[in-house]
Order: sequence, then C-alpha cells, then structure tokens
Amino acid sequence: MTPATGRVDVHQHIVPSFYRDLLAKAGIAEAGGRQLPDWSAEAALEVMDLLGTTTAIVSVSTPGTGFLTDPAEATALARRLNDHSASLAAEHPGRFGYFATLPMPDAAASATEARRALDVLGADGVTLLANNQGAYLGAGGQDEMWQVLDDRDAVVFVHPAELPAPAVENIPPFAADFLLDTTRAAYLLVRNGILRTYPNIRFILSHAGGFVPYASHRMAVAIAGDTGRSPLDVLDDFRGFHFDTALSSSPAALPTLLAFARPGHVLFGSDWPFAPTAAGQYFAGGLDTGVAPDALQAVNRANAEALFPHLATAPILTPARPIAARLRQSAQRTGARLLFKLVQPGTR
Repeated sequence: MTPATGRVDVHQHIVPSFYRDLLAKAGIAEAGGRQLPDWSAEAALEVMDLLGTTTAIVSVSTPGTGFLTDPAEATALARRLNDHSASLAAEHPGRFGYFATLPMPDAAASATEARRALDVLGADGVTLLANNQGAYLGAGGQDEMWQVLDDRDAVVFVHPAELPAPAVENIPPFAADFLLDTTRAAYLLVRNGILRTYPNIRFILSHAGGFVPYASHRMAVAIAGDTGRSPLDVLDDFRGFHFDTALSSSPAALPTLLAFARPGHVLFGSDWPFAPTAAGQYFAGGLDTGVAPDALQAVNRANAEALFPHLATAPILTPARPIAARLRQSAQRTGARLLFKLVQPGTR
C-alpha cells in the first residue's frame, strides 16, 4: 500500500437531491457561507480514487435537520437521510459507510433514531452538529442520547454548524466560525464531564478539532479554575478526542495536531464536496509529504480500522479504471504535491 492508497475518509459529505430540494424550499442555498455543492455517488467515487481513498464514511453536513422547527418533521427527515445512506452503503459495498443523522436538539428523538440507525441499519456511528439551534453538545438535557450511544460504544462525528449569532461581514462562517463552533462543543463536553460519564463513546472532532490542540492548555486552565479539577486531568480529556485532518494537514496545523493528539487518534478527512477537489488534493499532498511513512499509514487507515474493526478484515479495493484515467490521476496527484511544496512559506 503506497501513501496515496487505502485511505479511509471519515469526513466526507452527501447532498442527496431530496435534501437539497427541502433546503431550497426553506430558502437555504448555502452552508457555512459556501454554495451547496453538487453531489453524486459517481462523482464521490471519482474523487476518492484520485485521493487514494478506499472507503468514505459519509455524513450530512450543516444544517442537518436543524432548519426544521417541527420536531416530527426533523425526525422524519433524519430517518429518510439515514435510509438513503444505508442504501448508498449497500449499493457500493466496501466503498461507503455512514454516520447517521440525528434530529437534535430533540435528545429523546435522537436517542430513538440512534437505536434504529445503529441496531437496525448498521450505521458506523452518528454525526452531531456542534450546536443545534443554539444548543451545544455537552449542555444539559442530553443524557438519554448519550446513554444510548455509550451503551453501543458508538463513534460520534462532531461537525460544526454556523454560530448562533450573526456572521461577521467578509468572514464566511466556514473559514473561521466553524473552528470556534467545534471548539465550543469540545470545551463543554470536557467541562461538563460527558467524556468521563460516558467513556465508551468515541468522539471525532472535525477539522483537527478547531482550536482545541492549539488552545488546549489555555482551556484546561480555565476549566480547572471553574471546576476545581486538575489541569492535567482536563488535558487528558481533551486528548481523548479523535481528530480528522480535513483542511488541516498544513505545515502550520499538522505538527500541532500530531504533537497533541494521543497516538492512534488522528484520521484522514477530506470534507468533499464542500471542500472542492483541488483543496482535497492540496491537503492530502500536505499529509503525504509532511508525515513519516509509519505515521502516515496510521492516519490514512490503521487508526480508522481501530475505530471501525470491520475495515481491518475488508479487502483494500483497487478500482478498475482505464489506464488513461489512472495516468491522469497519477499526474494530478503529483501536480498537487508539487503545488503544495511551492506555496509553503520559506520555499522562495
């Protein structure tokens, strides 16, 4: 397996046509300040082959079901999205898994749908937005959901949403606010003891955890002062998260993430299609050129196999692409890595 093959992408999104139509009906044409991208399974597989990704565990990005104010409608949409994701995985065995959508902030309905998705549909885990209509993960009233997830040793993929406040002019939410949103959720999950009360849940924080690795000691001091806990214990909780590399495997961010995260807790992510293909190539190139081979293999696949054991026994599929397509993709990967090197500070 070369550095560019066999990857497991834990941060890839789907935008089913029925979901896009519902968003459009609600007047929503973008997420996080970006236009809703086109999506199809065929396009996803083409990008996966370009990035050397064998399996993508897909999820629905913001706003999820949170744009619906009727709890029953939100629950119905979550069920429909999860049924669609299950069908996608069944139609493309070995290529797609999925994180189930839950209709937060309704914790009771989310607990019910988590049971169905994990026990009946065979979801790989669940995705939760950092905040849902202004209610953050880790706040009160969510214990029923956490208990269901803890009982099943669930993987929870935490994805940012738009902050519950007006955006700042000329700062698109995906560029900065998303990082703060994830950090806020992580802070509350640690501060309010969710990780210790429900130790069987494995949390993955998107985009290298937002500001968590960089600001972890500062936040630990604040939480220790607020709760009387040891700062070292608080830091240990922050290090208990898993982190994906989506839009984060740069020479500025990646060393901090790898220095902070526990061994085995960093996973590959692309954020496609909200992150365009060129961005996926750029950051995948940064990972391939900035990490030692053993560590790269762990980030690309082994760490995901530890979270999702069925991947460890699944064959690493080699797509049957025409030779012209394979040569084109190889040239694209080489070009992306060269570009990554050229634009780094100090290279010219």
